[in-house]
Amino acid sequence: MTQRINILGAPVDAVTVAAAVARVSELIARGGTHQVVTLNPEYLYRAQREPDLLAIAREASLVTADGVGIVWAASVHGYSLPERVTGIDLLVALCDRAAAEGWRVFFLGGQPGVAAAAASRLKAEYPGLMIAGEHHGYFTADEEAMVLEKIKAAAPQLLFVGLGAPKQERWIYKYRQQLGNVVAMGVGGSFDVLSGRTKRAPAWMQRWGLEWLGRLFYEPHRWRRMLVLPRFALLVLRAVKGNP
Repeated sequence: MTQRINILGAPVDAVTVAAAVARVSELIARGGTHQVVTLNPEYLYRAQREPDLLAIAREASLVTADGVGIVWAASVHGYSLPERVTGIDLLVALCDRAAAEGWRVFFLGGQPGVAAAAASRLKAEYPGLMIAGEHHGYFTADEEAMVLEKIKAAAPQLLFVGLGAPKQERWIYKYRQQLGNVVAMGVGGSFDVLSGRTKRAPAWMQRWGLEWLGRLFYEPHRWRRMLVLPRFALLVLRAVKGNP
């Protein structure tokens, strides 16, 4: 049983990527619908004003520290997380395990063609990977029932949803009773990276906790979102000192 800590009202599981994969394997074997949340500072900061996001995290079967900011916040609170477990790293590791276990995987999100390209690349990397289906993320409210039926008919064990946070987490939570026996996880822009549409920060930046800087370099339009990081840090420090 992994340790679960609390940061600003949200749970975080102290897991490595390998331990997270093992946990998902247990959930698949158990059956039912399960949600995985890869928690980053932006989500957690926003959740302080939008309580439903905290509720989603609290009810999730697994919450990982997606972002060096979460690992830092844990250390400030006196906890030690073994490593950062990002959505894209966990996605790739799960596809590796899925190829070995015969799990069916569904990709939902991104612009038309992006999810399919990401799935194709992963299948080339892991030849035994069973692609249950894919669908872009630009469906309308009127098409939602069709998308849900497509997922249910495909009967995947793993569902990766790339609609952007927190839309993807809310979408999974809203339709969790209609998804069947599946472990569903929001993966943000992972499909864009895996398809080659955008670049990921170099490995050395990832190791040094500077992936956010790399993302800003490759996607400068994200600069407004980066303003959340100092605000999040201040919020964490105030919480540790007991200030409102």
